[in-house]
Amino acid sequence: MSIDSTAPAPVPAPDGFTLDDYVRLVNDEIGMPLAPEQVAADFDELPEWDSLYLLKLVTALEPAIGRKVPVGKVLVARSLKEIYELAVSG
Repeated sequence: MSIDSTAPAPVPAPDGFTLDDYVRLVNDEIGMPLAPEQVAADFDELPEWDSLYLLKLVTALEPAIGRKVPVGKVLVARSLKEIYELAVSG
């Protein structure tokens, strides 16, 4: 299933962790309601977002992708999509 039905299917990350997988992780593992179209929104546009969600996200993301997340870079990210891209690119 694609994030946007009019766009091509997401390209899997090298380890197979897709953007769809990431949206499910945000919803299921950290408990933050996130619609697929919100993944690229600035954090200021996400009323639920706070620093506790960031901590939960990094904690859930590392075992999901099988490597450390570059936390220093994550701290300056402005969207969940930026965090995803940092996580999958290593």
